[in-house]
Amino acid sequence: MWIVRLALKRPYTFVVLAMLIVIMGVVTLASMATDMLPEIDIPVIAVINQYTGLSPDEVAARITSPFERATTTTVNGIEHIESQSLNGVSVTKIYLQPGTNVEGAIAEVTAEAQSILTTFPPGATAPLIMRYSASNGPILQAVLSSDVLTEQQLFDLGSNFFRTGLATVHGAQVPLPLGGKLREIVVDLDLEKLYALGLSPSDVSNAVNAENLVLPSGTVKMGQQEYPLVVNASPSVVDELNNLPIKTVNGATVFIKDVAHVRDGFAPQTSVVMADGKKAAILPILKSQGSSTLSVVSAVRAALPGIMATLPSTLKAALVFDQSLFVRAAVTGVLREALIAAALTGIMMLLFLGSWRSTLIVLVSIPLSLLVSVTVLHLLGQTLNLMTLGGMALAVGILVDDATVTIENVHRHASMKKGLVQAILDGAQEIAVPAFVSTLCICIVFVPVYFISGAARSLFVPLAMAVVIPMLTSYFLSRTLVPTMMQFLLEKEHGQKPRWAAAFERGFNRVLGAYSRALDAALARRPLVIGLGTAIASGTKSDRAAPEMK
Repeated sequence: MWIVRLALKRPYTFVVLAMLIVIMGVVTLASMATDMLPEIDIPVIAVINQYTGLSPDEVAARITSPFERATTTTVNGIEHIESQSLNGVSVTKIYLQPGTNVEGAIAEVTAEAQSILTTFPPGATAPLIMRYSASNGPILQAVLSSDVLTEQQLFDLGSNFFRTGLATVHGAQVPLPLGGKLREIVVDLDLEKLYALGLSPSDVSNAVNAENLVLPSGTVKMGQQEYPLVVNASPSVVDELNNLPIKTVNGATVFIKDVAHVRDGFAPQTSVVMADGKKAAILPILKSQGSSTLSVVSAVRAALPGIMATLPSTLKAALVFDQSLFVRAAVTGVLREALIAAALTGIMMLLFLGSWRSTLIVLVSIPLSLLVSVTVLHLLGQTLNLMTLGGMALAVGILVDDATVTIENVHRHASMKKGLVQAILDGAQEIAVPAFVSTLCICIVFVPVYFISGAARSLFVPLAMAVVIPMLTSYFLSRTLVPTMMQFLLEKEHGQKPRWAAAFERGFNRVLGAYSRALDAALARRPLVIGLGTAIASGTKSDRAAPEMK
């Protein structure tokens, strides 16, 4: 009751508060990330160890098992570990306890991976450590194709130039291309010639590593000028590698070209991409955590012409699998349903209250409650997605209850020839506790959602918040802004009622009268009504069972 009196005494305070809600809500909507689903927060760390050429059994024994034993004793908060050993690759997923600091766990895994590296087979490199996210899927895919360029050139352009061009797009993550051929300098050995000269493949490998060097050489000062001294033993042309010496055998120098051939080749191809019947390369484009799908896709499309201008004109790039289309369609659909719900609610308010000013008050409280919900959700790290928008659309039909009950009760007191201010005070006081209890009964339904764990929690907690926040805001506005607006808007129509509203009320009263007479007749013939109800229920059950019997 005291807050209603405060609102009537300080009306401009709550008018300014409503304006502040509108400004903050609009600014938040402009900057809030939009996505298909909420960020699924699963505390999992993925560790990938690579050692090319090692069999799965050897990978499991020499890399996977030692790494598992080391991490279980040094990393805190581990729930369980899942590992998979493949040909030359070890994939370890470390599942953490809920609430564990993932960044701290990543730091611990990184430190342990560096220390255990010395126990791995010689030549093992540091593993790739990243945070696993179930919602981090491709939002866009770039297909690179050409009628002239080879698969090797497609992979090279996509990996070294196209990816670096997209590095400036905020929120975009571009892994290595799929398809194409990874460029490598390949040494094809002639084993018969090697054995004839008493050489082994390791001799060729050592010769390439020893002769293909770039060494620091300092500078040379001549007079007042100082020149950099370049001692570069690395050939600038691939064919020159064939002229590198290997060893002197029987007084003759054996060169690489005598027992092998060095060429500009490619690694064994493990994936093939076809575009319009021709081989191509495809780059999946992901978004970083917290980024908006719509903004990332728009930025990628805007950056594409500038990137293509720096690449050969024979290269073609097409963007496919645009997830922003689905996101935009989903968001538009939810917003459309919310607007339809608000419009139908406004029509019902107009018909039953018989006052466009009262309807306006109710309709103003709906967007204000939703804007508060958007602002709070943004501050809590949520995004606009199907779950949050669906929750707000679900709440639209309930948000009108507090304001509608308040206005209707004020109308009832005003019909008792009370002054407008007194009618507002009395009407608001009578429904304060029932409206509060009703709001809490709706909100308490969503309390069990907060006890859900796993991926379901990441999905349904935002939905619950999108319902609870506007509900509580709606009750607060019905105690503050609604009385303030009634004080300004209802004064001119105090005690008056439009003709169409009176006609609708008379028609509705006739419907109520007919229903009352039908109810009295039914109560007077209870056995007949019960029998008809049982027969209808039995017939409906039989109809449902008939298709199953067929």
